[in-house]
Amino acid sequence: MEDMNADQGLLVATGVRKTYRTGSVEVTALLDLDLVVCHGEMVAVTGPSGSGKTTLLNCLSGLDDIDAGRVEVDGHDLFAMSDAARTEHRARTMGFVFQAFNLIPVFSAVENVELPLLLVGTRPREARRRALEMLDRVGLGHRVEHRPSEMSGGEQQRVTIARALAGRPAIVWADEPTGNLDSAMADQVMDLLCELNRDEGQTIVLVTHDSAIGARVPRLIRMRDGRLVDDVGQTVRARAPIPDVPMG
Repeated sequence: MEDMNADQGLLVATGVRKTYRTGSVEVTALLDLDLVVCHGEMVAVTGPSGSGKTTLLNCLSGLDDIDAGRVEVDGHDLFAMSDAARTEHRARTMGFVFQAFNLIPVFSAVENVELPLLLVGTRPREARRRALEMLDRVGLGHRVEHRPSEMSGGEQQRVTIARALAGRPAIVWADEPTGNLDSAMADQVMDLLCELNRDEGQTIVLVTHDSAIGARVPRLIRMRDGRLVDDVGQTVRARAPIPDVPMG
């Protein structure tokens, strides 16, 4: 088995600092944070409220700016790019799963999944094919024409996972992906995420306040006061990256 250090890292963050300012008040949310996530890893980030978990996700994915440091994803320095280039890079290489689902209410499941593909120039026929394929993969092949209001919370979250994966991203970010679900549905969603990581080598970084969710993930990082204070499970180099699939 190869040493994990042989993988230079899909995500490499060095000296990342983020400070929020309100008038004369400054709050440091991330303090000189270093992190490497390799291809095919599944990582959970936990910690108390206010520890910096969601800020970490937002900064390392390029959703928020940083005040200092460097973040590389798939070999590209996010904050050396223009805003437009960073947005395009994020759309093509990252998928997002949020607690609130963020589905478009008037769109069917398949329309919600295919929309991000259409926005990056995928041909409509190919976008529809890939959306249907991913919905079937997450167990919703029979619900493709249903709107979010016609689905359970667990089904809606499966749609968001299908949407995140349809573009074959290098990395999926999941912010409290089970936070709006009951325990049974939460278990089903975690089963799916773990299966996608285990069987298909999908790199996943998820933020959770739930220790039971964190315990299911191979690598567990704990945060406190904007710092990483514990990193358990970084022992094995993960699988090779998922092959790129043309978007058009």
